[in-house]
Amino acid sequence: MRVLVLHGPNLNLLGEREPQIYGTQTLADINEAIGKAARELGFEVQCEQHASEGAIIEALHRAGATSGGAIVNPGAYAHYSYAIADAIAAIRIPVIEVHLSNVAAREEFRRISVTAAACRGVITGLGASGYVLALRALAELLSN
Repeated sequence: MRVLVLHGPNLNLLGEREPQIYGTQTLADINEAIGKAARELGFEVQCEQHASEGAIIEALHRAGATSGGAIVNPGAYAHYSYAIADAIAAIRIPVIEVHLSNVAAREEFRRISVTAAACRGVITGLGASGYVLALRALAELLSN
């Protein structure tokens, strides 16, 4: 089973961008942990990072035709991208939203996610382990 993991804008700067909020792991470190967990669960995983809204939407459309599930960290797009929310709603695979930081404990504008309503679930505030937890949740969803 193939799973797409989409990292949104600025996540390519992990490890150097606000480590007090996002931690010190790099995107490569996180992708390595995702790959290890995916292999243990019997998934083939494709990790991508896109800064543009259109590229995220196109990746979601492709995933709808080629993957059994997806994990998306839309970054700041979570708070205002109805286009990404529509893309998630349009595909017929389970999508889980992940945020490294606890968005509910941050600035007011970060407390609302317009993309979350289109997802099967949301994991927030658990750092990089949120992605691994999302993979486990997908495994359970897809086995039922």
